[in-house]
Order: sequence, then C-alpha cells, then structure tokens
Amino acid sequence: MAPNTFNKPANFINRELSWLRFNTRVLSEAQDSNNPLLERLKFIAIYGTNLDEFYMVRVAGLKRLYSARITESGPDRLTPKEQLDEIRSYLKLEKQRLEACYFEIREELSKLGLCIKTYNEADKNQKKELREYFINHLYPIVVPIAVDATHPFPHLNNLSYVLALKLQSIDNPSEIKFGMTRISRMLPGFVRLGDTYFHTDSIVAEFTNELFPGFKVMSWTSFRVTRNADMEIEEEEGDDFMALMTEGLKSRRKGEIIRLEIQKTDDLELKNFVEQYIKVTPEDIYECEAPMNSNILWEIVGNKNFAKLTFPSYTSKILPPLDSNANIFSVLDSQDILSFQPYESFDSVVNFIQSAAKDPDVFSIRMTLYRVGKNSPIVKALIEAAENGKQVTALVELKARFDEENNLHWARALESAGAHVIYGVPGLKVHAKIALVIKSIGRELREYVHLSTGNYNPSTAKIYTDISYMTSKREFTQDATKFFHNLSGFSHKSKLNTLLAAPLQIKPKILELIENETKAGKDGRIILKANSIVDTDVILALYKASAAGVKIDLIVRGICCLRPGIKGVSENIRVISIVGKYLEHARIYYFKHAKVQIYFASADLMPRNLERRVELMTPIFEDNLADKLFGIIKIQSEDNAKAHELQSNGEYIKLAPKEGEKPTNSQKMLEDHTNTLYASLKREAEEVKAKKLARRMLKES
Repeated sequence: MAPNTFNKPANFINRELSWLRFNTRVLSEAQDSNNPLLERLKFIAIYGTNLDEFYMVRVAGLKRLYSARITESGPDRLTPKEQLDEIRSYLKLEKQRLEACYFEIREELSKLGLCIKTYNEADKNQKKELREYFINHLYPIVVPIAVDATHPFPHLNNLSYVLALKLQSIDNPSEIKFGMTRISRMLPGFVRLGDTYFHTDSIVAEFTNELFPGFKVMSWTSFRVTRNADMEIEEEEGDDFMALMTEGLKSRRKGEIIRLEIQKTDDLELKNFVEQYIKVTPEDIYECEAPMNSNILWEIVGNKNFAKLTFPSYTSKILPPLDSNANIFSVLDSQDILSFQPYESFDSVVNFIQSAAKDPDVFSIRMTLYRVGKNSPIVKALIEAAENGKQVTALVELKARFDEENNLHWARALESAGAHVIYGVPGLKVHAKIALVIKSIGRELREYVHLSTGNYNPSTAKIYTDISYMTSKREFTQDATKFFHNLSGFSHKSKLNTLLAAPLQIKPKILELIENETKAGKDGRIILKANSIVDTDVILALYKASAAGVKIDLIVRGICCLRPGIKGVSENIRVISIVGKYLEHARIYYFKHAKVQIYFASADLMPRNLERRVELMTPIFEDNLADKLFGIIKIQSEDNAKAHELQSNGEYIKLAPKEGEKPTNSQKMLEDHTNTLYASLKREAEEVKAKKLARRMLKES
C-alpha cells in the first residue's frame, strides 16, 4: 500500500481535541456513581486544574498562531482557528455536564452531613461565627479596590480570583460606583464550621460595607482571569539561566489574558463592568455556576471525618529482597530490582539515595531532578552528602513547566551545600530519570544506577504508576557514567551503547522495532503503554504494521492522534485509555520478535519527547523482570472496568464486562496481586525463620 494512503489528514485525530476527550474521561469518573462521593469531587478538581493548564499553554499557543496568521498545522490539517472554534464549542457544552455533576455531588454530600454553602444559607449562629471570622481573618487581608476616573483598573495576575461589586452611596442613592476586592491565594476557598464549608467569597461579599464605608452592596459577582503562561526563555551563551528563569516566572503572571470566567449574574451592568476591562475574545468568556477555582475542592476532599467516601486506602509494599535490613548496595551486587509504584513502595528509591549519602565508601552521587516536590527527602539527602564532602552532581531541570519555582529553590540549596548543579541543557529539556552512585572499595570502583519512568517525588509516587529499576550491571553503569559526562560537558548528543537516549536514539530504535514486527506480518505483536501518542512517524509506522497484519494494542492514558479502525490502515490497532484511582504514568514498550522484547522509558511517543528532550529508554534483559513488565501491560490491556476504548470517529466508549465476563479493574487487580504476594512471601520468610530456630534449638538440646 502506498505511503500516502496512510498519511491522509482524515487518518489523524487532532492533538488538542484528543486532549479534550482525555479530560472528558476524567470528568466521567466524577459522573460515575460507582465511585465514592469525595473521589468524584476530587475528579472535578483534577478536571478543572487540567483545563486551566490547557488554556494557559495550548489555547494560548493556538491564539498566538492565529494572531500571526499561521494556517499550517499538524497532520490532521486543522487550522488554528478551526481548532479554537472546536475547543470553545466543545467546552461550552461540557460545562453544562460539569456543573450538573458538581451540584449532584454537592446534594448527595449534604444528605450525609457534609455541606457546601454560601453565607446566605447559614443559620443565625453560623452567621455570627462567620462575621467573627471575617473581622479576625479576612478583613486585614482583603483590599478594597475602587475603579473610577481616578482609580485605574488594577493588573490581575494569572488565575487571580476577584469579587466585582456594584455599590450604592448611602447618603446619595443615585450615586452608583463599581469596585473590587481580590480573594488572595493565601486564603482558603472555604471557611469550615464543623462539616459545613462556606464559600469564602460569599462571606467577603456579605461584609463588603466594612471595606467601603458609606456604601452598600447592590450586587456582586466573582470572576477569574487566565493568562498565557507558556514561558519562552531565550538561552544565550553567557546568560545567567537562573536569572532568566526568575524573570520568566514574573512574566508568566503578566501574560496576555486568554480566558475570563465569571460567576453567573442577573446584573448585566455589573457583568459589562468586568468585561469592559478584561479584554478577551467573547468566545473565551465562560459564565459559571459551579466554583471556578476547582483547586479549593481539595479542602473538602481531605475531610478525615468522611474518609469512608474515598477509595479504600492502600499501603505500598516493600517486597523481598528490599524488606530485609541488608545493605541495598550488597543486594544490588547480586541481583537487579524492578518495582512498580505505587503498588510497591518508593521507599526503596529514597533508601538508595539516603544510603549513598551516609555510606563512607560512596564518593559520588549524580542525579537528574525534574519534579521532586516540596520537602524532598531525596534532595535533603543530596545536600547532606555534599555537606559531608561527597561529590554530588545534580541536573535540576528549571524548565519543568509549573515546577520552575520549586526547582529554583532546590537548585540554590544544592549549590549552597557545595553540589555541582547543572541547569538543564541548551535547547533541550532534560526529562530522563536517572541516578548514579559510585563507591570506592579498596582499589575497585563499584557503580549502581537507578532508572525510572517517574520523578524522584515520594508524594506523586503514591498516586502515579511508574517503573523503577536498580542495577549494578556494567553495561548500564558505564552508559550512566557517559550520560552524566555528556550532561556536564558539551557532548549532549553522543550515543549510548545499551541505554537509548533521545534526541538521537529512541525514535530510530522504536521505528526499527515496529518495522521488524511489520516483517513478521500476522505473527507480529506490539503493545505500547504511554501517556500520549502524537509523533507522526511513529503513527505511520504503526499504520504500516497494522496493514501488514500485526496485532497492536495501545494503552494510552491521554492524547492519541492515531485513529484506529480505518479499513486497510488501522484495522488491527486497538486503543484504550485507563483513568482510575491512580494516574497511569509508566511507559512500557513490547515487541514480540525483537532480540530484547521489552523496554521502559521516560519518553512518551511525542515529537517533544523524541526530538526535543533528553530522555532514556531502558532494555530489560532478565526474563523474570521482562515477564513482570509484560504481566503489567497484559493485565491492563484486559481492563473492562476503568478502560475507555477509542473509536474511529475520535470518541471514547467506556468498556463494561460482556455477558458472562467478570469485571477486570487492572489497578485493583495489581493492588490485590501485590498484597497476596507480600503476604505469601512474608509467610514463607516466617516459616524459614521458624525452621532455623527449631534446628538451632535441637542442636542446643
């Protein structure tokens, strides 16, 4: 079949529209009555946070392309304007579903004694308490802002949340003024009295006369602005990159306004007051009834009194040989370890770094740090190691979007402790997850490496599924050493021998592996688990493989631009997305006829990962570890409880067990499997311990 048969625009799903459908799958978890109520509320919070970022980055980018009159687009050939029109239309309709879902959840929660209210819904005693709270906690912080000929409309930072007020003079009723007050991010979204949550903005609005003496409030509404937050940092030789990044963070707060959300109001004069100062395309104005800032819902989700309304808790397990008191480096001298978070504990990774920091024989630790989180025990261990005179090299990726400020903090702390800190690589974002520990034992050097699909962040390791691999194999440690030499030197594009690094090696290798399966025809088999599949070359290679008869399963959590089910093109490709208790983050790639059949990677199948980032893909040689990875993707490909299947029209259908079929929730199955394995191994260990004790007692007698 001719290559241009595969490359038709109709064979590709638009990237942005695919992302919207991913967020719809998040919303569907909020709508699913089988999920506990607070989990449903949590999914609304996640949906809103996702949408904020989408507008700040993707919609902002499309608007800039449209303003620049650029019409060239991706392989689907939709222009920026066509994409913007589709996005706005889609979101206007989905907002109705979102709000109906929110109010349904709120009503169900209230029946169980967990209430979300405004000030006006409070009883007499509650109103007294709320007034005291306003006087003591809100009045000193909120600032009255007059807007008239002598008081210009103020600058509003990105995601600023503001009350707009229509005020009437008490002495002169014909005198109407407009004012505002910002609801600081330092303030909670709700004021909690027992298990009732009162919207903070409704309390501030009630007592606005305290802020504007001589005036009374005729009407009020709240609004929120979203700005372009996709920073462009121009890296030039000799520039101070930390200073550039700091300036970039400031500019993000001042980017062009691209969305206005305003609480629905009957006062058109007040609405017009807001819209005349917030210059935004009318199509990007959203009138809301549910909370605009969904982040505040986390305050309710965390209510310990209603823990029964969340998913059953799961404790990550430490499996042998990591459950012993043996030195982790001694364990790695004899075997490799592959674990799957959050089912298996991330503590082993933290222990790997902390042990290296304390071990007197360790003289060097090298790591990449992308999103480590706040109060990071790993970064604290690196600081301790540096202060103790160990050689510490840390590549802190300052361009990790929306984590830049946190990474700046850790970069400065590491530098102060004496670590060698690298601030990324010019022109590339370092997304690889790798740590290298070098020990000196006598005259011999021993090296240990950790490779992962996830960040060195203990908090996200409890909710993200990721692969973690530790080894002392020479072929891996030699490549790790070369990798870090490349990062700290000038050779950012040299090739590795066993590991595969982007931007030079991963994409060609994946295309080669797909081509190899294509040659196997109907006996070919490919399973790819990723967050996103966008790269056109990879998609075309998969189409060619499918046309040759290769059976292909794609487990893609987020964006998928590949369109399955096209006759003669993608009939043999099945695409599912799993959205559930945990965020699917691991990337696992399987090719039946390859010499090495299975790999895991930090890289998704997107141009940015394969061509514009420093990434790593790791081959798994040992059969038992390869079987473990294959088992994970096999279980997930059979999910019929939390999986959605992509249709050829770009829509997703939630899967359900067929008649006579048992429901398969892959995440629950992996929890149960790990629990069972842990209990079995613990029982075996106790039996061995009892036998040893019995033998010793017999000898002593």
